[in-house]
Amino acid sequence: MISPTGYPIQTTLNFRGKLVSLQRPLVMGVLNLTPDSFSDGGRYNQPEQALAHTRAMLEAGADLIDIGGYSSRPGATDISPQEELDRIYAITAQILQEFPQAIISIDTFRASVARQMLDLGVHAINDISGGQLDPEMYATVARYPVPYFLMHMQGTPQTMQLNPTYQDVCEEVWDYFVEKINLARAAGIKDIVLDPGFGFGKTVAHNYELLARLANFQEFGLPILIGISRKSMLYKLLQTQPSEVSDLAAVLHFKALEAGARILRVHDVKTAVHTIKLFQYMQHGVI
Repeated sequence: MISPTGYPIQTTLNFRGKLVSLQRPLVMGVLNLTPDSFSDGGRYNQPEQALAHTRAMLEAGADLIDIGGYSSRPGATDISPQEELDRIYAITAQILQEFPQAIISIDTFRASVARQMLDLGVHAINDISGGQLDPEMYATVARYPVPYFLMHMQGTPQTMQLNPTYQDVCEEVWDYFVEKINLARAAGIKDIVLDPGFGFGKTVAHNYELLARLANFQEFGLPILIGISRKSMLYKLLQTQPSEVSDLAAVLHFKALEAGARILRVHDVKTAVHTIKLFQYMQHGVI
């Protein structure tokens, strides 16, 4: 596979022996098991609701389910690792049992949480801090045959939107990736996915500059994940609500796919699946 910049990029990911092709972009469905996430907090943090939503996302075409128990919305309250585990462990165990073919990632920046969830049997770790908030994360993930989703964030969820400042946001995210990829590789992580971190320590203008120059990051040769679903770069810019921007997000998802993104992290799975089918048809004449 060749990126829009002419560089070869990784074409598969190994999820505990499940080799998944990236020839067709993937959809990662979001399952927030939190009471306070910015768009759906409290809707799915009980087992019955979580299982039903997981089933609905898989039936709609989700390739992965990303489970999180720590709200990373700007200014969110910090919680202990044990409380994070209490929110996700039992429900994730039920999901793994109920949907044995599903690929499950855990959204956490804590190595202790990642270790226990990997021991439970999940298939990937999605770290919003890229190892910045817990230097033990790389060595922890490296012990398992799973991908590591490495995201850029300036600051912490509590501070990231207070006054995000860059000389050049794309160059600084690039330099961050260089540093973190080297650390992850040195620890022994084999499969790395890069996420520029839309909305994490960035203004609306920063987010759109990153999107406009997204293709540049294909030079790393690693798959790119984007998460813009229901983000403020959509609803604040257009003065609407997070739940009302699914169609608008599809426009930006298409733009990102054109720039080489291979994974879309979304709340609205069906719309993302349709966007990818349209993109595939326009690019290759097949869906």
